[in-house]
Amino acid sequence: MDIVIANKSHAIYAQIICDTIAESAKVRGTGIARRTPEYIMTKLENGNAVIALDGDTFAGFCYIEAWGHGKFVANSGLIVHPDYREQGLAKKIKARVFQHSREKFPDSKIFSITTGLAVMKMNSELGYKPVTFSELTDDQSFWKGCQTCKNYDILQRMEQRMCLCTGMLYDPKAKDGNEPKELKTKAFQRLKQIKQTLFLKKDKS
Repeated sequence: MDIVIANKSHAIYAQIICDTIAESAKVRGTGIARRTPEYIMTKLENGNAVIALDGDTFAGFCYIEAWGHGKFVANSGLIVHPDYREQGLAKKIKARVFQHSREKFPDSKIFSITTGLAVMKMNSELGYKPVTFSELTDDQSFWKGCQTCKNYDILQRMEQRMCLCTGMLYDPKAKDGNEPKELKTKAFQRLKQIKQTLFLKKDKS
């Protein structure tokens, strides 16, 4: 298995990347913003992505987005093809794209918003910490990217302060805030249940 920084030669995988992201969102029933093949191609061609290949076969992917004139970067679209799941590949891709982000954008804060406990756990192991949305980028182009997520109406109703996603942040300038920590799974599950209950009540009111 090769996990490499993508380039324009990998544009042939843009469609299967999009299809895998869409299928994963459907199966898991979670909010994942959809992306077009054209959008993915720009990430591949600009070297802002990591791709995992088993020979010539697509296995996994994650890309980098810069926001707020480079003050923030996000590692987004982490996906593993169904044929390669349950092998620890997602963790390897996440670590590689995090390393690439640190090298390419050394002064940028790296953030993630996710509903997935597995991603939260990987983030925690890399030194991310949970934060409020107000500590993330205020670049509206980023938040507009959530429009294709099924939970976008919640984000709008909460005036962009909260959603089912949890915000997590790695600050390269933080002296004591980036130590890898064990994710308290039960606490995050409880937080998600509270959010779901809160938003469900709002829908019914």
